[in-house]
Formats: sequence, structure tokens, C-alpha cells
Amino acid sequence: MNGAPVLEAQGLHRFFRRGGEEVAALRDVSLSLRPGEMVAVVGPSGSGKSTLLNLLAGLDDPDGGMVRVAGRQLSHQSATVQARLRGELIGVLTQASGLVEHLDVLGNLRLAASFRRETARTQDLLALLESVQLADRSGSRPSTLSGGETARANLAVALAGGPRVLLADEPTAEVSTPEEAVLLELLRALQPLDGATVLVTHSAVVADAADRVVHLVDGRAS
Repeated sequence: MNGAPVLEAQGLHRFFRRGGEEVAALRDVSLSLRPGEMVAVVGPSGSGKSTLLNLLAGLDDPDGGMVRVAGRQLSHQSATVQARLRGELIGVLTQASGLVEHLDVLGNLRLAASFRRETARTQDLLALLESVQLADRSGSRPSTLSGGETARANLAVALAGGPRVLLADEPTAEVSTPEEAVLLELLRALQPLDGATVLVTHSAVVADAADRVVHLVDGRAS
């Protein structure tokens, strides 16, 4: 795991107003991931995990600090620039399905890949579906997939086109224990050698699968 950081967050602070009171969601949180590294972020509800993920994805800006992805500044940019960088460099995997219902599974992969490159070869996308054990479901609509198939299709969509960073929010929350094991194996196997993965999770099994664990408590990392 050598080389320059793929994902770097420096001194992140984020504050919110609650009534007349200012609440600190994150307090001086720093995080750096090298190529090939998988990091789990754990902590109790309200510890700042979702806030951190939103900052790393460029969906929100920190009140202090900076986020860089593949050496490019993501934070404190215009919404247009952040959306372009997110589409090009970041795959986001959530516990809720992000699949578009009017497209089949392969069409969903094509759509996701189009944000990262001008054209995506069908054979590459089909190979990705084969990797997540969905080769026979490429023409299926999302509503016909089982829970485990939906989770694996979401993973394929997040990885389509080869993002440098994968941000996964509770990726195994909606699947059975056997499916959780399958997803973890796939996450490890499919992560690009020059990429990095952040897993936000409550699962001890998921945390154990990561290279290291970052604990968030009251907005502070340890």
C-alpha cells in the first residue's frame, strides 16, 4: 500500500445549528487512504459517520479542513465541479437501492460508467456482472432482483467505469449473514489496485474485514 494517498481528508470540522445551539458533528477529523487500502469507520449513532461520508463524497462542504481525491481538491468547489469529480472518481454504495427501475441491470451499469468515461465496453460491464455473480440477470429490471442480488447489483453500479474511491454506507445492512460474507469477499476482490475503500458500518464482521478501523465518537476520530 505505497504511493500518494488516493483519498485524503485533513482537519475536517463540521457544525450544524440545532435550534439556537451550534452542534459540532465533526471535530478535526483527518483520514488518509493509500492505494489498495480498505478502512472501516465505526461509531455509535450520532457520532458523525454520515457527516464524514458526505464530506468525503463532496455532497457537503466542511466548515474547516480539506478533502482531496486522487490529488484533486474536492471540497470548497462549486457544485458543478464537485458533481463532475464525484462522477469521475467516486463510487457511492448505500444500503438503499440506487438502481433506476426503468433500466435493466446492464443499463444501470452503463449509466454509472458514462459518468467516468465517454464509452464503456459492454464486454467489460458484463465481466463486472459476472464477477458479482449476476451474469444471468443483466437484462432484469431491479424490482425482480432478490435482496442479495440487489446488493450485488448496487456494488457493480458503484464500481462501473473504475472509480478511484469507493464509499460504502452500511453496505451489508439489508442482507443475510451468508450474503454479507459474499459481499465482503467481492468488495475486497474487486477493489482496484490503485483505488481505496471506506466502509461506514455497525457490523463487527465488516470492520474485521478492513485493513484498519477508525473509531468516531462525538465527532472525534481515534
